[in-house]
Amino acid sequence: MVMNLSDKQLADLNIAIADYLRQKGFDETFKIFQTEANVDNQTLNSKNDTDALERRWRAVARLQKKVTDLEKKLQEYETGGLINTALPGTTVRGSKKADEWLPRPPERLELTGHRAPVTRVIFHPIYSVIASCSEDASIRIWDFETGDYERSLKGHTNVINDICFDAKGKMLVSCSSDVSIKIWDFTGNYECLKTLKGHDADILTVACLTNSDHILSGSRDRTIKMWELASGYCIFNFCGHEDWIRMIRVSPDGLSFASASNDKTVRVWNIQTRQVRSVLSEHEHIVEAVAWAPPQSVQYIVPGENKENTESNSYILITGSRDKTIRIFNIVQGFCMYTLTGHDNWVRDLIVHSGGKYLISVGDDRTMRIWCLDQKRNTKTINAHNGFVSCLAMHPSQPYIATGSNDSSVKIWECR
Repeated sequence: MVMNLSDKQLADLNIAIADYLRQKGFDETFKIFQTEANVDNQTLNSKNDTDALERRWRAVARLQKKVTDLEKKLQEYETGGLINTALPGTTVRGSKKADEWLPRPPERLELTGHRAPVTRVIFHPIYSVIASCSEDASIRIWDFETGDYERSLKGHTNVINDICFDAKGKMLVSCSSDVSIKIWDFTGNYECLKTLKGHDADILTVACLTNSDHILSGSRDRTIKMWELASGYCIFNFCGHEDWIRMIRVSPDGLSFASASNDKTVRVWNIQTRQVRSVLSEHEHIVEAVAWAPPQSVQYIVPGENKENTESNSYILITGSRDKTIRIFNIVQGFCMYTLTGHDNWVRDLIVHSGGKYLISVGDDRTMRIWCLDQKRNTKTINAHNGFVSCLAMHPSQPYIATGSNDSSVKIWECR
């Protein structure tokens, strides 16, 4: 089937070709093409995306390589009998189901290029890329399957503390110790669309609300702000914490969010009423991380629990602290169900495995630890980095985990 380009796509292609010819010094060819394609200098000079043609060609080359690799793997699986052809669409990988695949050493890739500690890594919800931010005030975009560095986003003037994608991956949000939030276009030329200001101190965390044109930010000024992206205005201040806000994470159902703070507490807020639902204060030191348990985790954390009898599918919250512990909370009743111990230093970040059975944590003891939630114990420890492990992320649909460290590197781990 032949697909025709739209008028806009054709115009963008002509501009990219003309820009490429001009940059490479093909002056005569450039002039002829510019005339025949009707590309004027004003339009050409107004484009910020100066390497569009080369970047898209590299993307095509990567896509071709991925197709070749997939065809090769499919052939190997068919030859080795690893695909059960009697049940179309079902794949067996060893003796484990996909929801039990866990990261195994060594790392698949190590990505280097940041000049200071990495503060956050996140997977794009659609593209095969990750974004990492650092104390070097830059955001780097990488292909997590090939390890190729794609580009840097620059504009902040101080440490970038956190980044997040919206649900559709069309924009990237970043926050910094330069007391600003930036919104980046992730659909075309990666330009900064907006800069939001309003906090009085370093902004340490950002989160996008589910199915909404709003974001949340937390700061050293002890406030959480809700921003409307269309206008760029702060529309509400959540107050209550007595010290810095370290992390904000929105619940899977989109109805609540949790905030972790230097005041040793975690607060759970109702987004609609904008009131506090719970205050969790069992930790003995600064709370660094929070993670919501998805509905599929309930059967492992609370055996025999009937989800229909709970007020919400998002009622279990997991927290990590500088007191070296991880705590599992029931936020409806406001109590700690149990505590996981094993880290030898601060717990920095947490994620719940997509299958719901496992929790993965990283910390300043330089390890990544896997916890079995139904057994309530640490079942695997991986020496992940040469420095403190500051952050981690798990791809929502592919078997990859990413970690970042104060050794300035990002590592990609394959789950199997």
